[in-house]
Amino acid sequence: MKRLNALSLRQLRALKAVIETGSISRAAEDLALTPPAVHSQLKHLEETFGCALVDRSAPGGFAATLEGRVLVEAYDRAWAGLTLAIHRIDALQRGQTGTVVLGVVSTAKYFAPALVARIKAAHPDIDIVLQVGNRDLILSRLSDGALDLAVMGRPPRDPPVNAVLLGDHPHVMIAPPGHPLATKSPLAVDDILDQTFLMREPGSGTRILAMRYLDQIGSGRPYDAVEAESNETIKQSVMAGLGIALISFHTVHEELASGRLAALPAPGMPIIRKWFLLHRTDQPPRGAVATVSDFIVALNSGFLPRWQENP
Repeated sequence: MKRLNALSLRQLRALKAVIETGSISRAAEDLALTPPAVHSQLKHLEETFGCALVDRSAPGGFAATLEGRVLVEAYDRAWAGLTLAIHRIDALQRGQTGTVVLGVVSTAKYFAPALVARIKAAHPDIDIVLQVGNRDLILSRLSDGALDLAVMGRPPRDPPVNAVLLGDHPHVMIAPPGHPLATKSPLAVDDILDQTFLMREPGSGTRILAMRYLDQIGSGRPYDAVEAESNETIKQSVMAGLGIALISFHTVHEELASGRLAALPAPGMPIIRKWFLLHRTDQPPRGAVATVSDFIVALNSGFLPRWQENP
């Protein structure tokens, strides 16, 4: 508790800025402070915890130590919660016009902006704050109470949530149009497992699904995989011929329709998962949150690209 009382948001903001910029001077510029002020805040933090929070010898500038990374992650969660509190207070002061924080997994970002636009057109007095992240991040924010609603696949066991089915979520295996497997049907398991696979980062639901699928069809046979940090990176890498990937159809439907990518006739494709709208069971929707939740559900999956339209 003594350490907690010694902390300030200003100190934590300085630590985050130093880690993100790799430099005290650049952090000072971003924060509109002097370098000595930033150095002083960083020093107080390290004295409070009795350890180094940044590695001053890292290539390319200051980098977070393990302890520093833990502290910055905690600060990010606290900041998200405080931001949500500010939005809610603002909504109350504006006469219940309402602010809703909607979290979506990274795969949903390809249709989420259009969904938000439809909500705004129907309810212009409701402010929608859209937050995007991988499954682990969205679950963490939902658990911390930093989200009102979330759109994702398989509902979690923790935190306890109420989940409403929104519609189908197909996943397909993609390759460049000229790939040898693009015109070969049916594909044998060895044909597939001989390829290099592009995978999302740990914590991604798409990565979990891809690994389960490959382990299932190959009975545990090893395969080559390369990690990519986003769906966009995976799409570009596949188009460049660096490998193939199992990915959400909703992230590639435009590329499939235009012929920039091809869906491979792999066994069991497409894999049909589901989209859900979630809220914590201990935070039932009220006011603007209930309005937005009801509106999304009433669309009856009409905002989702359909696999049948791009066979």
